[in-house]
Amino acid sequence: MLAYGAFADQVDEIARMGKSTALESLKAEARGFPGVIGSINCMHWQWKNCPTAWQGDYGNRKRQKSIILEAVAGFDTWVWHAFFEVARSQNDLNVLGQSPVFNDVLRGEASKITYEINNTVYQTGYYLVNGIYPRWTTFEKSLPHPRTQKQKLFAAYQEGYRKDVERCFGILQARWVIKGFLWNS
Repeated sequence: MLAYGAFADQVDEIARMGKSTALESLKAEARGFPGVIGSINCMHWQWKNCPTAWQGDYGNRKRQKSIILEAVAGFDTWVWHAFFEVARSQNDLNVLGQSPVFNDVLRGEASKITYEINNTVYQTGYYLVNGIYPRWTTFEKSLPHPRTQKQKLFAAYQEGYRKDVERCFGILQARWVIKGFLWNS
């Protein structure tokens, strides 16, 4: 549709693609930001039946036993990266410090994604994150106090698209009842 300047109902004649498929493709291309890889966040699952021997390794600051999943997901809830914590992680930043994807980023081996913003070409993609993540060039946080209309619009879109990974977590929990398949004591 973008290449030919056609309407959605004309695409079936031009590209032999159904209207719903064309609209979904357009939404995938037009939604989001140039160079964004996905949204990243961690989810904490309470581990009710954590084996006694492991309880010291999987406790969080509230003394609850939990397992942490770090995931990167796109708007279609496709999980591009999933990493379960290692013992004694206890929080999102410790999990980030051990994550294979971000170890690659720190070594300069991140995926090369070329995109342009304001006539500047960038070679490395980035992730949409919330405020707890460090100030790395690979993370794009929302603006804490947007003032101008442009900043407010950016903050609204960033915060909305960042929810993709949280929606993915909700689907994982509801559809596959993930809490139910963890080890029993």
